[in-house]
Amino acid sequence: MSTIKDVAAAANVSVATVSRVLNNNGYVNEDTRKRVVQAISKLNYIPNEVARSLFSKQSKTIALIVPDIKNPFFPEVARAIEDLMSSQEYTLILCNSDEKIEKEIMYLNAMKQKYVDGIIIVTSTLTPKHIEKSDIPIVALDRTISMDIPSVSVDNFEGGRQAVQYLKSIGCKKIAHIRGPHTIINADERFKGYIDEVKNESWFSDDLVVNGNHQVLETTKVTKELLMKHSDIDGIFAGNDYMAVGVLKAAEQLGIRIPEDLSVIGFDGIQLCQLTSPELTTMAQPIYELGYRAAELLLEMIEGKPISKLHYQFQVKLMNGQSTKVLGVTNDEK
Repeated sequence: MSTIKDVAAAANVSVATVSRVLNNNGYVNEDTRKRVVQAISKLNYIPNEVARSLFSKQSKTIALIVPDIKNPFFPEVARAIEDLMSSQEYTLILCNSDEKIEKEIMYLNAMKQKYVDGIIIVTSTLTPKHIEKSDIPIVALDRTISMDIPSVSVDNFEGGRQAVQYLKSIGCKKIAHIRGPHTIINADERFKGYIDEVKNESWFSDDLVVNGNHQVLETTKVTKELLMKHSDIDGIFAGNDYMAVGVLKAAEQLGIRIPEDLSVIGFDGIQLCQLTSPELTTMAQPIYELGYRAAELLLEMIEGKPISKLHYQFQVKLMNGQSTKVLGVTNDEK
């Protein structure tokens, strides 16, 4: 494999001159530039990107750190980010943190050593101090970190309220909630939205809330236990679509008909909702728009442009599927 020294020798110039041609940085007369370009073509020389990043302290690379790549929400967000960044000739590195602060800090340190130009991160554990130490442009996605760190998210509290309001509107009389981990900000906000709607209902009790921990198999287990304990539950708000799939599985295993006996609504709007049987009703986030806006924001920071707005909060929208009863239609009419 040819080196930059081989190119310099073939073009009869210094290594520094070849470097200036490669980086389009500094004056090189046209005849010399042509000789260097011809030597690069003849030797099939490919610049060492690591060496170039060490020289320029830039790598045209960004990182995306997510909690769980198995959750379909995150690959859909990643696609939007990659679409924009690749159009700007950036490479995307995907990191899976498992919601562990040790892994998030490890990735931050590793990305700094690799001269990554910026990071988009989904975290509920890092503090502003961790971000300040990284000294890299960072955008928080899906969850905010602090008022000083740019973020892109949705109104999870209002989305949770609207999910329960919809279940009430179609006639559900006893509504349970499958929540996400207590350590995750948006899981807490969706739970609070649920509580705000049911706290004054005569049927409400604390044991109508169980934790699915954003895991589909765990959700199936705890939902079966919940439905066997409360056979009169006729509505469930799952904290995300991934857990809603677990609710559908639990109902199937118990012989509970959806939506005739039990209406189920999720949260996120991932494409998987359209592939389940029945198709899931969900509070849909503008997933692609979230990822794209986070990428735009990060690019502005990398390029040193003034940030006119630090925090973007989008609204969710009801996406009607087949897992909830039809408004105004009784079971006997179905």
